[in-house]
Amino acid sequence: MTNEPSKLKPQPRRRAAALAVALVLSAGVLYGIYGHAGKETAPGACAAAATLTQTLAPLARGEVAALSVAKRPRGATPLAFTGPDEAPLSLAAFKGRTILLNLWATWCVPCREEMPSLDKLQAQLGGPDFEVVAINIDTTRLDRRQAFLREAGVERLAFYADRSADVFQALKKAGKVTGLPTTLLIDPDGCELGVMPGPADWASQDAQALVKAVLRR
Repeated sequence: MTNEPSKLKPQPRRRAAALAVALVLSAGVLYGIYGHAGKETAPGACAAAATLTQTLAPLARGEVAALSVAKRPRGATPLAFTGPDEAPLSLAAFKGRTILLNLWATWCVPCREEMPSLDKLQAQLGGPDFEVVAINIDTTRLDRRQAFLREAGVERLAFYADRSADVFQALKKAGKVTGLPTTLLIDPDGCELGVMPGPADWASQDAQALVKAVLRR
């Protein structure tokens, strides 16, 4: 009789261990569903993008040779910014469209050189299926932004901005950006196809071929 209580004691421990295992498994399932940084990326959501990046890799040449094409595409880092009407916006609003996401600032000399080519790319390929989403991250002297665009001859790009520069910090934390300009190519499913550090001639035939390959997918 004296041994019976000792035989019963392990049962709560076994139940606790089972509960712990269940919690770990549940966490794994949730991670698979929501992915990193809270973005919903169901298992296999970027499988088609992996096939697409195999096609894109040889096209990262010439004027866009610096584009680092993702070998294993993942959901793009969630970002919040404002639209042309200054209303809150996020990347989720662009689902269903291919976007070329670009970060720029008025104090960035290479950005000034690159901006006209981004504007031309928008004029050439922009439409229901594609948009150049150029996000300004100036935090001070905000009156300079529109003057910058006028001086650069920008006419087609919609004005997106994040005066907190949180989009830069989020991408920096994700290991996607170290400086400006930085450009990311994102497919209609929200999968990141590649990242370009530094400026490029986005109006070039090389850049157009790259974007068109995504649009033809």
